[in-house]
Amino acid sequence: MRWRAPAVILVCGGIVLGIALGTRQSFGLFLRPMSMDLGWGREAFSFAIALQNLVWGVAMPFTGAIADRFGAGRVLIAGGLAYGAGLAAMAYSGTPLAFDFAAGLLVGFGLACTGFGVVMAVVARAFPPQKRSVAVGVVGACGSFGQFIMLPWAAAMISGFGWLNALLIFSCLAFLMVPLGAALAGRNAAEGESTQSISAALAEATQHRGFWLLTASFFVCGFQTIFVMTHLPAYLVDKGLTATQGMTALAVVGLFNIVGSAGAGALGGRYSKRLLLAWIYAIRAVAIGVFIAAPLTPLGTYLFAAVLGLTWLGTVPLTNSLVGQIFGVKYLSTLFSISFLGHQLGAFTGAWAGGAVFDLTQSYQPVWLASIVLSVIAAALCVPINERALRPA
Repeated sequence: MRWRAPAVILVCGGIVLGIALGTRQSFGLFLRPMSMDLGWGREAFSFAIALQNLVWGVAMPFTGAIADRFGAGRVLIAGGLAYGAGLAAMAYSGTPLAFDFAAGLLVGFGLACTGFGVVMAVVARAFPPQKRSVAVGVVGACGSFGQFIMLPWAAAMISGFGWLNALLIFSCLAFLMVPLGAALAGRNAAEGESTQSISAALAEATQHRGFWLLTASFFVCGFQTIFVMTHLPAYLVDKGLTATQGMTALAVVGLFNIVGSAGAGALGGRYSKRLLLAWIYAIRAVAIGVFIAAPLTPLGTYLFAAVLGLTWLGTVPLTNSLVGQIFGVKYLSTLFSISFLGHQLGAFTGAWAGGAVFDLTQSYQPVWLASIVLSVIAAALCVPINERALRPA
């Protein structure tokens, strides 16, 4: 098998996403113990995670453009180094400002280099158009598998060794992304890739109504997923469930999202991607409404987590594939990263609002209700998107 074979790129890219996203999804387990031990309110921790998502979103168009122009290898190396250093710095942050720098700036930049925009674009270019949506869905599922594996491991480490040592262990794991980036080094031209310039591609995308509708709907995805990832464990403990049950709920989300991401990629290869996105947001609205209206029980929580998991990151391969379908894949890292900035603005809002609203009202209810309303809006935004390709694949 050739070193740069599509299968190798898919496996190595999946491992990178599994480490990067699995670690990031575990941060909600650190909220209560770190806030209590360090004497911070929940808003201080929440703001750092919100800043992390904002930095991730703002940096991604630049890291994506570098990967499009020079290849993903050097971007992944820089990201692995920043991610590992940020996790180590989180462990020794004595003030909220230091924590903002570590968790917000360093880890946020690391995620911009090792997350969806860079890895999925490399995978998309490695496969022909008829297999592209499925391949992107599979690599997205690997990120979800990382969440499923990392969450119970993080909970066990926090319980057995304390949150500080758990962060240091995660730091060592993050540095493994550096050698994995070698498989994604260089830049292979995709089948049927255009000769369009990057300035022309940007102008084309910014004048396309569907691109902005897609970006706006992505805001809602970020708001919902990061709010849940950051605050669901604390919410469940506040309501009388245990920390283990909170961790298990997030792990169930990750488990079912393996099916959801791969399934979304497969369905996106056969059916309308915009309508699939609309269904995902509609299902989320119903699931959240039932969850907050029904009596809270462990079984009900796990059922909610399962339904949410089926829709959790299914938006990512669909959005990535839809951008590639409309505009081509030559500048997919750049264009998807701009759209993903909408996701991260939503993530910033959801993570910070959860902590701020809780500190103000001692309740997460207003944020849950906002999630339902936003989900309905996102579903409506996806329906009128024009999926027609602007040039032949």
